[in-house]
Amino acid sequence: MNALNDIDERSRDIFRRLVETYLETGEPIGSRTLSNDERIRVSAATIRNVMADLTDAGLLHAPHVSAGRLPTELGLRLFVDGLMQVGELSGEERRAIESEARDEDVETVLEEAASRLSGLTRTASLVLTQKSDAPLRQIEFVATGPGKSLVVLVFEDGRVENRLIETPENLPSSALIGAGNYLNARLRGRSLNETRVRIFDEIQNNRAELDEITAKLVRQGVAEVAGDEDWSLIVRGRGRLIDETALQDIERVRMLFDDLEQKRDVIDLLNAAKEGEGVKIFIGSESKLFSLSGSSVIAAPYRDETRKIVGVLGVIGPTRLNYAKVIPIVDYTAEVVSRMLK
Repeated sequence: MNALNDIDERSRDIFRRLVETYLETGEPIGSRTLSNDERIRVSAATIRNVMADLTDAGLLHAPHVSAGRLPTELGLRLFVDGLMQVGELSGEERRAIESEARDEDVETVLEEAASRLSGLTRTASLVLTQKSDAPLRQIEFVATGPGKSLVVLVFEDGRVENRLIETPENLPSSALIGAGNYLNARLRGRSLNETRVRIFDEIQNNRAELDEITAKLVRQGVAEVAGDEDWSLIVRGRGRLIDETALQDIERVRMLFDDLEQKRDVIDLLNAAKEGEGVKIFIGSESKLFSLSGSSVIAAPYRDETRKIVGVLGVIGPTRLNYAKVIPIVDYTAEVVSRMLK
């Protein structure tokens, strides 16, 4: 049941102004602050009574005794869904987003979109994109130090990717060469995902003619490079989260940084934004991943020339995001990226 249906128009106006003021200032809002708002033409005593009722309804809470009120996550959700007026993009903002719309490769378009999103919203940006399944031209293992090796992937489309993997210390160079030769003989002209089942089957059934160390390296390299994920994640603007956060909330930002390291979980969250149309908003504990850091994600899918959804872009920040401003920026950026991918 929508709690807003149970309160009168005056209470809605007070609730709306309280949330809007909180999103602007980040501070608990008291009745005196609201009574000074000329759009609310009731006494401070009346406002206090309304705020008490809204608190009982679970829409507001007091962080400290005798403090003002803050919206709860439920309150923010009801505000976003039922009371918020989404702003219009200015011509300058539209031009800033469209300025990235140049005839570039997909990776560059997405990288620039991520940077522009972070800059315009002063938050961290997230871009989820499908991994290219282009055929491989060559794969090579290169020792970089004790217990570390680099996997160099050269694709038929000219793209080169490097992945760092952990390997046994004192790994002989013959194992690195052997692993590369074995994979090149089976992968050249095919994607890694196409042939990994065959490779694992050969090793499992001792048909690979590899010594134990080299076989282990091949298994590790294929698992690390191919994995089970079909998506890549771009994150930009982590530092802006610190710039825009009050000192008392730095611990929440630290937890958010830890959350962003959980790449698989972030990808799962953004994948949820692919369902349906338009912008999706996840507030605080609505996402298990960001429940402790108290963060919100605003995301929208983007499409290719066939109108198929091929990725998701968005921003992440504290629940005190300027939703009315950020939502149209995310939505229009997704529209521009979709246009470019045509």
